[in-house]
Amino acid sequence: MNAGEQLRAEKKTHRLIQLLIGLTGYGTALALLVGSGVGASSWNVLAEGLAHRSGLTFRMATNLIALVVLVFWIPLRELPGLGTVFNVVLVGTTADVAAHLIPAPATLVQQLTHYSLGLVLFAFFDALYLGARFGSGPRDGLMTGAIRVTDQPLWKVRTSIEVIVVAIGWVLGGTVGAGTLILALAAGPLVQAFLHHTTVPLRIDNPPASTAH
Repeated sequence: MNAGEQLRAEKKTHRLIQLLIGLTGYGTALALLVGSGVGASSWNVLAEGLAHRSGLTFRMATNLIALVVLVFWIPLRELPGLGTVFNVVLVGTTADVAAHLIPAPATLVQQLTHYSLGLVLFAFFDALYLGARFGSGPRDGLMTGAIRVTDQPLWKVRTSIEVIVVAIGWVLGGTVGAGTLILALAAGPLVQAFLHHTTVPLRIDNPPASTAH
């Protein structure tokens, strides 16, 4: 659906609440993953590597990557929506706030607990906001567009993108930890599993059959 169709579709209140909860939860999950110290996400590795090679700040490198990813939306025919805008506004802000509120882990057990919880919540809230069907953020849009164009399952497309991004980030000088590799391999299957339960069904999914005259 394009942005207009997303806004005209039914269950708007339900979907909007789900979108907001999903994005704020997603930002919180990112804070848990980063704070655990077990390993950054693949896109953080890429941003770190780009910043290292270019002299840009981490935030500037992150924003530049988001802009480049949006360019790839064009050949993939991916359409932005309200979720695209809210993703840019809410995820980073929520992650920053959560990072200040969540106590830093003091032991290895606490680190692993933060990481494990962050991994599950990362996949769940990613699926929750995508399931609201208001459009995706820049990086998730790359995934959903590739799924539509290639007709491959979500887990395979997501895992392929994560592995490629990690590899490029590592070549550029980004830091790859054990948690980075686990996240790259596990995120796709987890998001796909959660989407079965979080995607809001709409009438557009089952259009009425045409009647012959």
